[in-house]
Amino acid sequence: MKATAQFRVVLVTAPNLKTARRLARAALRQRLAACANLIPGLESHYWWRGKIEASREVLLLFKTRAARLRELEGLILTEHPYDTPEFVVLQLTAGTERYLAWLKQETEQV
Repeated sequence: MKATAQFRVVLVTAPNLKTARRLARAALRQRLAACANLIPGLESHYWWRGKIEASREVLLLFKTRAARLRELEGLILTEHPYDTPEFVVLQLTAGTERYLAWLKQETEQV
């Protein structure tokens, strides 16, 4: 296990698989993430415009580096259909050396 401060996991919800796949592929094509996991079947309950709402969503987990966050955020804000898309960043504190090396390699700017 290797300690690290440069890697992040970004949580983004999407209204459906089609949108989630489009966002994932756009981020991957631009090397803004090395991997995007799509978790369908999520049920979200949240406050929106003064009332409690509920909806089915897809959760995307993007694996990236801190250096690519601003660009990834820009992509999500531009391409996402929601007025206020979720973009929550979690710092990775450790991971296997080979996985982190792969993550770094795949998020290098082309």
